[in-house]
Amino acid sequence: MSKFFKESLELHRLLRGKWAIKSKVPLQNSDDLSLAYTPGVAAVSSHIAENPASSYALTMKGNSVAIVSDGSSVLGLGDIGPEAALPVMEGKAILFKEFADIDGVPLVIDADSVGEIVSTVKAIAPTFGGINLEDIAAPKCFQIEKDLQGIGIPVFHDDQHGTAIVLLAALINACKVTKKPIETLKVVINGAGAAGTAIAGLLRCVGQDSSVCMPVDDVLVCDSKGIISKDRDNLNPEKTKLLAYSNRHNRNGSLLDALKEADVFIGVSKGNLLCGDDIKLMNSNPVILAMANPIPEIMPDEALQAGASVVGTGRSDFPNQVNNVLAFPGIFRGALDARATHISEGMKIAAAHALADCVNPIDASHVLPNALNRDVARKVAEAVKAQAIAEGLQRAT
Repeated sequence: MSKFFKESLELHRLLRGKWAIKSKVPLQNSDDLSLAYTPGVAAVSSHIAENPASSYALTMKGNSVAIVSDGSSVLGLGDIGPEAALPVMEGKAILFKEFADIDGVPLVIDADSVGEIVSTVKAIAPTFGGINLEDIAAPKCFQIEKDLQGIGIPVFHDDQHGTAIVLLAALINACKVTKKPIETLKVVINGAGAAGTAIAGLLRCVGQDSSVCMPVDDVLVCDSKGIISKDRDNLNPEKTKLLAYSNRHNRNGSLLDALKEADVFIGVSKGNLLCGDDIKLMNSNPVILAMANPIPEIMPDEALQAGASVVGTGRSDFPNQVNNVLAFPGIFRGALDARATHISEGMKIAAAHALADCVNPIDASHVLPNALNRDVARKVAEAVKAQAIAEGLQRAT
């Protein structure tokens, strides 16, 4: 990893960042200037003033997403602040452009409270067609996303839902390998932050119609103190909410207790947490999706030797990389193309199934497509757009 650290620093210093603004129009003569700026632009502004929805066709709004962070939970680095978060947001912007031809605009905010961040995003929202929340710590990320749902454009916290969508796609295909129906699965999630909470909700089909979503049998969510149960004291409000749809039999104990007779382990926590003997506590042919970076909760070779059927990580140098780039470009492309007012649970499910369908043939080393597969975003976008239209979520014009 040190090789990439050194070379990345040199690249960023050479380029002075990864993101830049480029004009779509020439400015070679006075006519060009009159069309792009005064006096011609006054006609465009007047038209939008009379018909605000036309801003989608006449400005950057219809193809732009603000990538918003306060730098409070960046990668595995923690609360490093807005300036340090900026290179990550720039990276997100170039992924939006590369995979979905969306103009992502990095915006880091020097704000600590939920109210400050919400009011700032609401103030800038008229510029953009969507808001991608990124690297904002739990539990405030939950409230921020909730408070922004009524602003009339899609708001999506990728650390929650992007991870959950890619995870669900991997599990859909892993079930085809193990021949275990998804509705029979007993799942253990280690990590009760943004990603773990969203994964639990999606796997249990919270807010979903059973005709489009098949919930797993049960989910046990663990934090650093063990299984989250009704018997635990001092759970924060978000962990308490998990109990409405997880741990149906109110089991107690440690992570190892949770693994007994489980079919799936999902790690969104820290590296080197498990060993081969721990995997042997699980049911036969377990699925291990260990996503801690750069060191997963258990290394793939050790998990496979202990009997795992399918193993995925967050790393690109192992099979089955659970990478959010498989989800967010296509999700926003579909939402923008549909002029959706928000991203529904149904759109997330549609995205997961479209992503799973991108893999052919499916085997233990191929339950997700390659993160660089350029067809993925298009197929996910088509499914998301269709679902948004089917649910009647299009903006009124």
